[in-house]
Amino acid sequence: MSSTIRDVARRARVSVATVSRVLNEKDAVKTETRERVQSAIERLGYVPHGAARSLITRQTNTIGVLLPDIYGEFFSELIRGIDATVRRSGYHLLVSSSHGDRAEAGAMLRAVRGRVDGLIVLSPEVGALALPAGLSETVPVVLLNSSAVGDSFDLINIENSAGAIAMVRHLRHLGHRRIAFIKGPESNQDATERLRGYRQAVERLTAERSDELEFPGDFREETGYKAGKRILAMAQRPTAIFAANDAMAIGCLSALREAGKHVPEDFALVGFDDIPIVRYTAPPLTSVRVSIAELGRCAAERVLHGVRSKNKHKRQHMTLPTTLVVRDSSGSEKSRNSLSVS
Repeated sequence: MSSTIRDVARRARVSVATVSRVLNEKDAVKTETRERVQSAIERLGYVPHGAARSLITRQTNTIGVLLPDIYGEFFSELIRGIDATVRRSGYHLLVSSSHGDRAEAGAMLRAVRGRVDGLIVLSPEVGALALPAGLSETVPVVLLNSSAVGDSFDLINIENSAGAIAMVRHLRHLGHRRIAFIKGPESNQDATERLRGYRQAVERLTAERSDELEFPGDFREETGYKAGKRILAMAQRPTAIFAANDAMAIGCLSALREAGKHVPEDFALVGFDDIPIVRYTAPPLTSVRVSIAELGRCAAERVLHGVRSKNKHKRQHMTLPTTLVVRDSSGSEKSRNSLSVS
């Protein structure tokens, strides 16, 4: 049978209350007594009951993370950044996915009530106005990549539009006029901003209509593959393809290869996010770098700050920069010298 707090108290010759003070790192315990209790805990292999301890401390030492999905390198990198930061402060993660379903997102919020000290949300199904109804006012919330406004939460966004503009400028500099765009899901804030940046740059830098060069996608490889097939079937094909994320760019690359096309000789192909795998594709993929682990770290630091201040801290709204990372998939000026540049 597992040891109890009473077993520890008997072995250390102290009261249960003293053991509790040692476990909860209270100061009012003599050094000799604290060492005796800690020795008894080690000898008995005692593990405090998390639920019981949280009733006393009113803390769970757990941070909740709600994501639209947990599949793919973007989300694994984000979780890695969050986890590395919270663990250094003695916290653990409770991760859940809404699967793009508003009802599931609401169910998750109800399920974590009383189980987490803070919450990080990257999910278009969760509006800022719905959060207070599902959580205690003492639980700090950090929203990622959200269009929400208000001062009841911390908000961290990415320079999505500026990153898309920089990518179109890069392709236009290489001589491309017809630049296709594979869009992300309509409900996603990142996808919306990347599409806005693409349209703005195409309007400024080319004489082409952007709407006839836009193809539906949902950030998954399969939709990038399907978009690639549709582009190949066009009578007047684009010379460059810009996918709203790297996963769709990889799917599109597969479709081009199946058709015997070469990147960047036949099509320049670029993505967004700069997930780790794209530097190892053939050819390596030009992308807009989002420091995904850094996004996770910033979110974790903000939510921990909120926990320590009992959610009475001054909220911050910040935007993380993006960086254009040029690799072989977009080609070079020399490889595009047959195109006219205005």
